Amino acid sequence: MIRFQADADLDQDIVAAVRRREPTVDFASAAEGGVIGLLDPEVLEIASNQGRILITHDRRTMPEHFRDRVAGGKPSPGVFIVSQFEPIGSVVEVLTMVWAASNSEEWQNQVLHLPTLSPHVFRR
Repeated sequence: MIRFQADADLDQDIVAAVRRREPTVDFASAAEGGVIGLLDPEVLEIASNQGRILITHDRRTMPEHFRDRVAGGKPSPGVFIVSQFEPIGSVVEVLTMVWAASNSEEWQNQVLHLPTLSPHVFRR
């Protein structure tokens, strides 16, 4: 079962839109997950402890912290980096498809950028 955790920098409209699209998706907002104001390694730890893939806009620092975590032997359910310029509808479509058509083990210890994930989910 795939579960998502929004980072504090993620546009929270994405969380709301995913929930509207598919109410059974377990997608914790930043506030619900208690990650507001925390450092990246702490956010990754919380998401990992709860078995949630972290969804973030932070492409600058989060990938480095993620790599450090995994290199240090700490597993992660994964991180999806969403472009701030990607339309919300596209993001919602990809996240709901990932949720519906895959399992959490497929994303373990991976950091993926949503624009590069989109072609894998939506073949044209």
